[in-house]
Amino acid sequence: DVLEILHVEQQNGTLKGVIVQFGGQTPLNLAKALEAAGIPILGTSPDAIDLAEDRERFAALINKLKLKQPENGIARSRDEAIKVAESIGYPVLMRPSYVLGGRAMEIVDTQAQLENYIQTAVIVSGDSPVLIDSYLRDAIEVDVDALCDGDEVVVAGILQHIEEAGVHSGDSSCSLPPYTLSADIQAHLREQVSRMAKALKVVGLMNTQFAIQGDTIFVLEVNPRASRTVPFVSKAIGVPLAKIAARCMAGRSLASQNAMREIIPPYYSIKEAIFPFAKFQNVDPILGPEMRSTGEVMGVGRTFSEAFGRAEEAAGIRVPQVGKAFVSVREVDKPRLVEIAQSLLKKGFSLVATHGTATYLRGQGLPCDAINKVAEGRPHIVDLIKNGEINYIVNTTEGKAAIADSFSIRREALQHRLVYSTTIPGAKALIQSMDTRNDPRVWSLQELHKELHS
Repeated sequence: DVLEILHVEQQNGTLKGVIVQFGGQTPLNLAKALEAAGIPILGTSPDAIDLAEDRERFAALINKLKLKQPENGIARSRDEAIKVAESIGYPVLMRPSYVLGGRAMEIVDTQAQLENYIQTAVIVSGDSPVLIDSYLRDAIEVDVDALCDGDEVVVAGILQHIEEAGVHSGDSSCSLPPYTLSADIQAHLREQVSRMAKALKVVGLMNTQFAIQGDTIFVLEVNPRASRTVPFVSKAIGVPLAKIAARCMAGRSLASQNAMREIIPPYYSIKEAIFPFAKFQNVDPILGPEMRSTGEVMGVGRTFSEAFGRAEEAAGIRVPQVGKAFVSVREVDKPRLVEIAQSLLKKGFSLVATHGTATYLRGQGLPCDAINKVAEGRPHIVDLIKNGEINYIVNTTEGKAAIADSFSIRREALQHRLVYSTTIPGAKALIQSMDTRNDPRVWSLQELHKELHS
């Protein structure tokens, strides 16, 4: 169909070329076929696109540049998948190659779960390999958008995700500039992006996703195209990134467009995802590697908390009224829950938790009532939610059985329009933002951009 349109264009005059960077994954998948049909591709070449998309070629490039990737492998059969997962070590992230929106991606904890994934989620064969990555638990995920004219590279924005790695980048809230990353880590990210863009001979836009665990930076993937964050970054920094990138593809340099410096705003911009969970009765609102969001909003503020509060308000996420907060978290999150519990108590909330979490919090000297899980019999947590006794929920979980057991809590919270957090960083950001929600000041983007360029 695309070729038919292009043939009509060719009949009307000279077709200079086509741009494949602004339509997500689909046009990238068409690039090679278009080139084979004699259509000139403007910007990054189809071979460079393939180099970034092909797992084995890209791994070789990363090794050549002496950068780090999470341990990974490719499997073309069930037995090969089991072998690769065992050599990497569980948990692993499974996904088909060339996926859109993280479709059929899953975090797998055991061999039984892996076998179930292969039987039910994907067809694994020589033509359809499955990609297996080490899952970096509790890492900070970062998106970096960059412009390149083939010679010079300029970082457009470094976006720090609020939810930890493992949540799809389209579902994660994120902050520009980063709100906890050190200047040193940010400098390393810029340098790595620049090296990859030059090695791939990018002309136009490039998006890179990183995971940071401690002080170690891992490259998750590179997309030699405009990412979904480009419109957000453009608004945040007051620069038309798509226009500059298109001019680069048409042969103009970044220098000739006066676009040679990274703009770091003196304020925070937060992107928050919008989810349709209330419309789908049997969908679990817990976030994971498969994308669920259907839109996004933006909040801007002088501080991170102020910007986050505004983004939450725009997303329809209300400030929880002071009352009972229910907390139930997976084992690895319990130490990080203490700060959240202390903040809630300071704000006047009382705490109620499942027995394991309640025992842990009491051991830390924090008052907390215990309540049964649904499987432990009545009265249980869903009864409290139905009775209108719970005002805020923090619920993190992992593993298929635990996620299934706590499904009714999250669904009931949705039905009762309760505010809930399913990650520790998300809960922390929400609680921090509570005090800034009543700020009546409003700024237009034009006022902010005037500050940037004055």
